Amino acid sequence: MNIEELIPMISDYIVLYGIKCIVAIVIFVVGKWLANIVANFLSAGLEKKNVDTTLARFIKNIVYYVLLIIVIISALGQLGVQTASFVAIVGAAGLAIGLALQGSLANFAAGVLIILFRPIKTGDFVEVSGVSGSVSDISIFATTLLTGDNKTVIIANADVTGGNITNFSTQATRRVDLVVGVAYDADIKQVKDELKALADADERILKDPGVTIGVVELGDSSVNLVFRPWVNSADYWGVYFDLNEKIKNRFEEVGIGIPYPTMDVNVVKS
Repeated sequence: MNIEELIPMISDYIVLYGIKCIVAIVIFVVGKWLANIVANFLSAGLEKKNVDTTLARFIKNIVYYVLLIIVIISALGQLGVQTASFVAIVGAAGLAIGLALQGSLANFAAGVLIILFRPIKTGDFVEVSGVSGSVSDISIFATTLLTGDNKTVIIANADVTGGNITNFSTQATRRVDLVVGVAYDADIKQVKDELKALADADERILKDPGVTIGVVELGDSSVNLVFRPWVNSADYWGVYFDLNEKIKNRFEEVGIGIPYPTMDVNVVKS
């Protein structure tokens, strides 16, 4: 085959594969643009439905990357690449990466569960992994808490879902549990009346359900009563601190003794 016959063949291949390359580029550019539009459209629709921001962002990213993978495979197919083999290679690579990143994948899976089932959400006051604080962010791999003393604590999502989750924000009301100790010679009826009066005088304490007051224990040096009023969740700590102070001051005014542990020491002379 001489050069004169070879040149037309090369020209044909250049034209053929040049067109394929141009089409593949167009597929990639247009497909990526459409994937971005679809993802943003879906995200906007979820926000209008008042779906949690973290969940909406997560769904948007998943949809975008799935569509982008489809676009890339379509573009490679236009170039003549065997996409079946490509998918197999990607799958094998994904398996290898998954084995190398087992801990991260566990956090990822836990993040998906948190976002989908929402045992906690941004703004909730919770206790997880022994840490109490307000949820400031929930990402795919970790949850961020802001503690009462303004510390930022980042907890891996696997640790969040791997233990007990106490969410203090899901219910509108909470019960304040106080244990009040009085002397054995105190008038129990008077003690109950004074505690009831303190509850009635505080407008933050709810009338329904009522306040529970009762003797719970005969201790070594005191008679212990439970004092359990109900409040709105936002008023919990304010009522908790105020009641402790008011109980002490009121008991001192009316002469109800608040005992403290004592010990009698007998010295035996030999």
